[in-house]
Amino acid sequence: MTAALASLCAAHPGESGVQLLDDGPAALAVRIALVRRARISIDVQYYIWRDDVSGRLLLAELADAAARGVKVRLLLDDFGCPLIPRQFPDVPGLELRLFNPVRLTWPRWLNWLFDFPRLNRRMHNKSLTVDGIATIIGGRNIGDEYFDPGHPGLSADLDVIAIGEVAARMTAHFETYWQAASPSPARPGATLPAPDDSPVRDEALAAAASPAIVTAIDAADDFTWAPVRILCDPPGKIAGDVAETALLLPQLLAALGPVTRRFLLVSAYFIPTPAVAALLGALTGQGVRVDVLTNSLLSNNVALVHAWYAPWRRRLLAVGVRLWEMRGAPGAQARFGLIPRSLLVRLRRPPARTAFFRASASALHAKTLIADGRWLFVGSMNVDERSLHLNTEMGFLIDSPPLATRLEEALSASLPRFAWALETRDGQLAWRGEDGLIQPEPGTTPFKRLAFRLIGLLPFGHLF
Repeated sequence: MTAALASLCAAHPGESGVQLLDDGPAALAVRIALVRRARISIDVQYYIWRDDVSGRLLLAELADAAARGVKVRLLLDDFGCPLIPRQFPDVPGLELRLFNPVRLTWPRWLNWLFDFPRLNRRMHNKSLTVDGIATIIGGRNIGDEYFDPGHPGLSADLDVIAIGEVAARMTAHFETYWQAASPSPARPGATLPAPDDSPVRDEALAAAASPAIVTAIDAADDFTWAPVRILCDPPGKIAGDVAETALLLPQLLAALGPVTRRFLLVSAYFIPTPAVAALLGALTGQGVRVDVLTNSLLSNNVALVHAWYAPWRRRLLAVGVRLWEMRGAPGAQARFGLIPRSLLVRLRRPPARTAFFRASASALHAKTLIADGRWLFVGSMNVDERSLHLNTEMGFLIDSPPLATRLEEALSASLPRFAWALETRDGQLAWRGEDGLIQPEPGTTPFKRLAFRLIGLLPFGHLF
């Protein structure tokens, strides 16, 4: 890593410099730029790593770093990255481990028949740390749908790049997961896929070398310096033997302390537990304004998730929670299925510098929280049973009024333009947008509303 960056961190002892990465192409370019600057080590941890342009490009960059002497450790969730072990290159210094791996590599689907309880718990963490001085965490996995503005399934998301003290601590957190993972089975003769000849690849490489990305990493003015805490589930959560107080959400609530003014929650998958619903209701009862942004039925890439969220809407509205749902494509229809799907829709960029809606996107994937214009949490945790009690999660809690206020103001300005506000009208739910009030639920038919209502009564929400 550059001497300029080390000098910048030395000037802020006990603090970390942070920037929000709300733009997909920039988020990929910064990752590439950091990997290219690495001199000592790169620690990478992801739930999903696609075999596509972005995935192949970043894997090739890691292999190049290892070839020049950098110690590279890649930790992947085996369920989310089935293709990577097959093509992992044999490069000295480049090591792959799999978290909670399947026992039968082929056919993989048979594992779900005899090992479902274990495989239903996954490592959902997402991080990339370079030389113990710079790190990126947030909601993005590695794949074109997280970075490519032309991808039909682009997700609106948020990462944070942090330098300094918190990056040094990330190395220790990564080590606990690394030791809990399994070495990848040897793949004799495995080679990297041929480079993709595509505009996406060319643009990403050009952006990584551009003055704008170099400045974003090195310039003091681009970082907000603040205390940052790492909040992370222990890897033992996968085995179900971790105390409730050691989990991420209890850690987060304890660190926040009393919330007195505003609580803004963004969760791509939002299926509140009774405890979460009670917490939100208690906040509104104390005069706190509570806003929750999640996906609508049309924008949710796993439609069945919506079936278990939907029954909570009336209850949350009744206790004063303001619900917002990201819009889907005009004229789209909800459909059933377990397979994630994408809707062909583009969102125009709003004028705010920071927002989840800066690039065209078909779905919401961000997971963040803002409290009292001071606290900002960015990480991998959704507010649903899966994130709270099954998967491992991580994130940064940033104590920065300027950063929290900036994001809160940008979100507040963008929500009415890109999300429906839910309310009740004549005893029925209604969706309010710029074009007025919509009833019944957008994109549905009577049969589909009945079907989703019946599905929502089944006790399987924790599976999705």
